[in-house]
Amino acid sequence: MRYGIVILPEHRWPVAREHWRRAEEFGFDHAWTHDHLMWRWLREEPWFGCVPTLTAAATVTSRIGLGTLVATPEYRHPVTFAKEMMTLDDISQGRLVCGLGSGAGGHDERVLGKRPLSPGRRHRRFEEFVALTDRLLRDPETTYHGDWYDADGAWMLPGCLQRPRVPLAIAAAGPRSVRLAARYADIWLTNGTPGRFDALPYRETLPLLRRQSAAVEEACAETGRDVTTLRRMLVTGATVGGVLASAAAFEDAAGLFAEAGFTDLVVTWPRDAHPYKGKMAVLERVAETLTRSGGRPTAPARGTNPPPWAAPPHSTACVT
Repeated sequence: MRYGIVILPEHRWPVAREHWRRAEEFGFDHAWTHDHLMWRWLREEPWFGCVPTLTAAATVTSRIGLGTLVATPEYRHPVTFAKEMMTLDDISQGRLVCGLGSGAGGHDERVLGKRPLSPGRRHRRFEEFVALTDRLLRDPETTYHGDWYDADGAWMLPGCLQRPRVPLAIAAAGPRSVRLAARYADIWLTNGTPGRFDALPYRETLPLLRRQSAAVEEACAETGRDVTTLRRMLVTGATVGGVLASAAAFEDAAGLFAEAGFTDLVVTWPRDAHPYKGKMAVLERVAETLTRSGGRPTAPARGTNPPPWAAPPHSTACVT
C-alpha cells in the first residue's frame, strides 16, 4: 500500500508551503490538490490555482509525487493542459501524476458561459479529452481533429521526463469510464460514490468499493489489459469517512482496503471546519506509522520509468 494526501489550495503560499513540506516529511508517497476554479462549500473562500500550486510545491519538495485531483474538460483544453503537465514534470524532475476526471458541471462549467451537457455528451467529451491528452504527452508533434478538440501541429518538446509519458490517474465509477481507465490509466481512482459528500464509515463502504474494484478487473479483461499493471487508488474523506478518526482507524482501514485490492490510500489534510474537519494530532500519529514502516520511495532518476508511485508502463492505442 502506498499513501497519499490531499492539500486543498486554500492558503497563501507561506502557509501552504509548510503543508507541502510536512507532507513529504510525514512519509506520504504522493500529494494532491484540487483542480477547480472554485470548489463547493468554499466558493466564497480563498482558493488558488492547481498548476501554479503544484509547481511551487515541486520547488520545496524532492521526493513526493505531485498530482492533479482531478483536471477536467470543463475549463481545460488538452493542448494547453498537456504543455503545462510536460513543464511541471520537468520542474518536479519526474514526480508528476496527471489526474483526470470527466467533471460534474457546476461553477467550473458555468463561469465560462458553457451550457450543461447531458451525461452521455459529457462522457464522449471526456473520452476525447483523455485520448488526446495521452497522445500529446507521448508524441513530439500532434495533429488531431475530433468532435470536441482540434490540434494542428501541436509540438511537445522536449517531452516528458517520465516515459512514455507522465502517469495518468483516471477517476472512474461508471462502466464506460472504467473501460476508459482500463485502456489509458496507470492509476484507477475512486472516492466511492460520485457526487456524494455525506461520508459513510469506511467499513460500510467496503461492499461498494469491492464491486467497483471487480468492475475494473472485468474491464481490464475485456480490453486485454494486465490488471496487475493498473494501480487502484481510493481517495477518502468525502464518501469514505472515519479513516482519520485515529491512527488505529487509519491502520485498520489501510488493511481492509488492501485486502479489497487497493494499492493506494489517500486522506485529506485536516481542516478546522467542514469539510474535512479533523485533528492534526491524528495526522502526526499516522505519520509516525508511515515513517516507522520505512521503505518510502526516493525520487526517480531522470527519465526513468516508472516512478515509484505509478504502475508499470503499458501500451495504449491513440485515438485518431
